[in-house]
Amino acid sequence: MSLSSRLTCPHCGAAEDLEMPTDSCQWFHECSACGAVLRPQPGDCCVFCSYGTVPCPPVQAGKGCCDS
Repeated sequence: MSLSSRLTCPHCGAAEDLEMPTDSCQWFHECSACGAVLRPQPGDCCVFCSYGTVPCPPVQAGKGCCDS
C-alpha cells in the first residue's frame, strides 16, 4: 500500500507530493501555488481519489473510503 500521492491542482496544474492520512479522509486541500481549495469530485470520497496519482489507503485496501 502506498501512503504518498502526487496531488495535482485542477485550477493551476501545480503538483505536490503529499503523505496521505491512514485514519481519516481528506475532504479539503489548499493548493500551495494558487490557494484554491480542492474538494472531491462527485462520486469520490476524498481529494486524493479525485486529484492524486494514488487513491486513499482505504480505497487501496478495497474497503471503500473511510469505512471502518
